[in-house]
Formats: sequence, structure tokens, C-alpha cells
Amino acid sequence: MTMQITIDLASGVPPYEQIRGQVTALVAAGTLVAGDRLPTVRDLAADLGVAVGTVQRAYRELEAAGVVLSRRRTGTVVAPVANDGRADDVAAARQGARAFVRRARAAGLTDEQVLDLVRGALMAE
Repeated sequence: MTMQITIDLASGVPPYEQIRGQVTALVAAGTLVAGDRLPTVRDLAADLGVAVGTVQRAYRELEAAGVVLSRRRTGTVVAPVANDGRADDVAAARQGARAFVRRARAAGLTDEQVLDLVRGALMAE
């Protein structure tokens, strides 16, 4: 599985946060699943042209959030999802999110406008 992450060095968002956010999004979208191995810190840092410490910080924050597990010898892998009977609900929500994004893009909305709509909906709930 090839993990596609890009860093915008001109962005006001720190590179470690861009990495953290993109990995979290890949897991949420189901592109990365439990057990998938992430690149080594050194490999990802070299690929993205950032310092090793930047990737280490992103991985530490992902681990603290329960998104990944870091283990000696096995590296960093996507954490298993607790089987609490909500798998169908999560799958339905993921499918609904994809449908929403398709409709929003068809309406000509930018990614930032789509995110603003989602943030507004979250605040209203």
C-alpha cells in the first residue's frame, strides 16, 4: 500500500500537522486499514523533504490519538479499531461522507468550503 502524503511548505499549517491530518484522513476514509504499515520515519522524511523530527512528532501524535501503534521490529502500523458493534455505522457514515463530497464537488465547492460546511454541521449538533 502506497501512502500518498504531500506537504505544502508555504502553508501556515506546520508540516507535522499536515502529516498527522493526512494519515488520520486516510484511516478515516478506509484507505489505510488496521495493520497497514506506515513508512519508516526516515523514509517518509526523505520522501517529503522534511526533518526526521517532524515525522517523529506526527507519528507520536498519531499514536497518542490511537490512530497508529509503534512497536520495535514491526514499525508503525495502523491501530486496530475496537469491535464495539459500530462497524456498520462507521461504514454507513463513510459512505455518506463520500456521497456528500461528490455532491459538493458537483456543485463546484472548494475543499475549504466543503470543510466549512462540515464544521458548521458539527457545531450545530
